[in-house]
Amino acid sequence: MRSYRLTALGAAALLALAAAPAFADGGADRSFTIEDPRITESSGLAASRAHPGIYWTHNDSDDGPYVFAVDSRTGKTVATITMKGVGAPRDVEAISLGPDGNLYVGDIGDNLNGSWDHVWIYRFPEPKVLRDATVRATQFDVKYADGPRNAESLMVHPRTGRVYIASKNEEGGGLYEGPAELKTGSDNVFRRVGEVPWVTDGAFSPDGRELVLRSYFSARGYAFANGRLGKDYPVESPLLPQSESVTYTADGSALMYGSEGKQSRVVRVDLPKTGDGGSGGGATHRAGGTKEAAGDGGDGVPVKGTTLTGVAVLAGIGLLLFLGRRRRKG
Repeated sequence: MRSYRLTALGAAALLALAAAPAFADGGADRSFTIEDPRITESSGLAASRAHPGIYWTHNDSDDGPYVFAVDSRTGKTVATITMKGVGAPRDVEAISLGPDGNLYVGDIGDNLNGSWDHVWIYRFPEPKVLRDATVRATQFDVKYADGPRNAESLMVHPRTGRVYIASKNEEGGGLYEGPAELKTGSDNVFRRVGEVPWVTDGAFSPDGRELVLRSYFSARGYAFANGRLGKDYPVESPLLPQSESVTYTADGSALMYGSEGKQSRVVRVDLPKTGDGGSGGGATHRAGGTKEAAGDGGDGVPVKGTTLTGVAVLAGIGLLLFLGRRRRKG
């Protein structure tokens, strides 16, 4: 999604401070920078389960049928997957890993907000070996029961394998549930099962008991059971230039937030420990009473969790631009 890009020098300066580099310990699943010059519009993230520390991502529109495996230890691409057997991707916005070991790629964006009568999901097995390869993907046609709409979030439930899509609308979107099993040769109809805010990406916790949805300036978590949204709560999120993606780490101990742009940052935000002594399985990921709530993402990165913060940053950017214009006139 190309809207809402902040290109002014003052904006870049403020946002660079908000996404300052994390402590470099060389370990996997830490904050990292995507180094590949081909990846300029990273719009989705999915943590690999077969390859620890690897994150799958893709560009937005006009790039082609490519998916990239990026090593969080180095930020370098270790495999480029080319999908064959699918049409020309139109607006790829999301990626998710299912319990069947398949990667699901959501060609679900619609910048004209409902101008296309169908969108697509592509599916292929996560490669066992990380190397450049061409794979045959299965293409599924998708329609919404209540008509076309724009969407940037696709999530596969880690237990049931059911696919969900969250639509994107400034006045609030919907959570859509796909059929129990996707089929080729006919439309897969997604039906609205819940109401959500303006969403740019989402992810289920590894145990499937929670769903996190993010927007440009904030993130929100939801209890999730029996295919329906439960109680919602704020989730800490970093301030990034164009916040487009989120995924849980494979062990569920943290959330990884991504952004579009050249050499974009992927920022780790640690989650509170669960009551049973485990980490991040999905039981108690509420903000508050942790170092994240105090403004530190557990990785040396400032984090904020409300739209109000984003508004304040934009106001600061506007002030910088205003002062710059006055200085030039003087």
